[in-house]
Amino acid sequence: MSAAEPQLDLLLLLLLGLALGLLGGLPVAFVLGGVALLAAGLGLLLGGFDAAFLGALPNRLFDTLVNPTLLAIPLFVFMGVVLERSTLAESLLTRMAGLFGHRRGGLAVAVVVVGALLAASTGIVGATVVTMGLIALPAMLRAGYDPKLATGAIAASGTLGQIIPPSIVLVLLGDQLGNAYQQAQLAQGNFAPGTLSVGDLFAGALLPGLGLVLLYLAYVLWVAWRQPARAPALPPAERPRTATVLADLLPALGLVVLVLGSILAGIATPTEAAAVGALGATVFAALRGQLDLARLVAVARDTTRISAMVFAILFGATLFALVFRGFGGDLLVHDLLAGLPGGTTSALLAVMLLMFLLGFVLDFIEITVIVVPIVAPVLFLLGVDPVWLGVMMAINLQTSFLTPPFGFALFYLRGVAPPAIPTTAIYRGVLPFIGLQLLMLAILWFVPGLATWLPGLLYG
Repeated sequence: MSAAEPQLDLLLLLLLGLALGLLGGLPVAFVLGGVALLAAGLGLLLGGFDAAFLGALPNRLFDTLVNPTLLAIPLFVFMGVVLERSTLAESLLTRMAGLFGHRRGGLAVAVVVVGALLAASTGIVGATVVTMGLIALPAMLRAGYDPKLATGAIAASGTLGQIIPPSIVLVLLGDQLGNAYQQAQLAQGNFAPGTLSVGDLFAGALLPGLGLVLLYLAYVLWVAWRQPARAPALPPAERPRTATVLADLLPALGLVVLVLGSILAGIATPTEAAAVGALGATVFAALRGQLDLARLVAVARDTTRISAMVFAILFGATLFALVFRGFGGDLLVHDLLAGLPGGTTSALLAVMLLMFLLGFVLDFIEITVIVVPIVAPVLFLLGVDPVWLGVMMAINLQTSFLTPPFGFALFYLRGVAPPAIPTTAIYRGVLPFIGLQLLMLAILWFVPGLATWLPGLLYG
């Protein structure tokens, strides 16, 4: 299907309707689909839209439903919800706090480590931030921690699920970027295009994700060394026995090895690994005696609700993308990005800034399914590496989720933080971690091999 000539007036109307609907608080999936249908109908009446674009919708929706990559989403969601309800986070935080808490900054170290483990086990950002806010924040405040350091460490560690695989963000990004990569290669006359898999993106994100964890740890330890009053130590008597810590730590590490290890080793696809993770989480919760029928029903209900929301947005975004293309929006975006002074560098910076700003008002799912299919083919045509671009986008979205005043992680934490902690303290607390995020983006910009080396080693 060839692209249409740009219809600027109808494109502006389409984008204006989308902005008004989203700002009005309407459900994103229905805004995407509804605005697209209204704009397409108006375009048909005015003769500025080809109905053949709508004719492609059934096949696109069917392809989404049978896409084996996207099947990983409900499985990873199930795994995350099971682990959340099995009190894994609570146990890990309690034990890790006792293990590290006798040292200055130990509680903050425990928060970062547990945040990384939960990110690699569940990938659900909101649940991680809320859980750690409910459990770790009161303990840190009782120990005399500076509220800014405590809230900053919790909010930043909770967003690691955006970048450390397995991550729903990376699954969606991998699917959308993979489609865009093939589209760009076909446009260049390559009719045997290479592929970009979710496994490639998982491997590419692993080292930058671990790098962020190390940056977080270095910062909290530096604060504890330079300003010990902001991160005091716990009495040694509160340390649990090592065996108790291992009893909670080993199941989490086992799930990480099962899921991520099987993907990186090429033993399983992300979808197959997600199924193994879902089964492993179920067995783990059952062994802990925390998976009775009532909880299993609640897990199934939450999994269905979250998965249905994701796929509804995907369906709405598919219709929106078709109408956007029918109005020639893809050609317009290509001309705008390719015509920027500075070429590829300016185009990349413009896309990253757009995604960062959208992260204030949209969830990562909406940004991924709306923006990525529009801008990624253009960037690939300009020669951008797909794995590197995906990792940059993931860290960029993670940074926007931390940035005041609209970062989603801040809203999650504000909802569970004690009223005595002012919102400004939370905002000021995340600023150093935002700086670390930007530092990692800068490192990736100048050292792209940090994202591309491991996929190349594993998959060639």
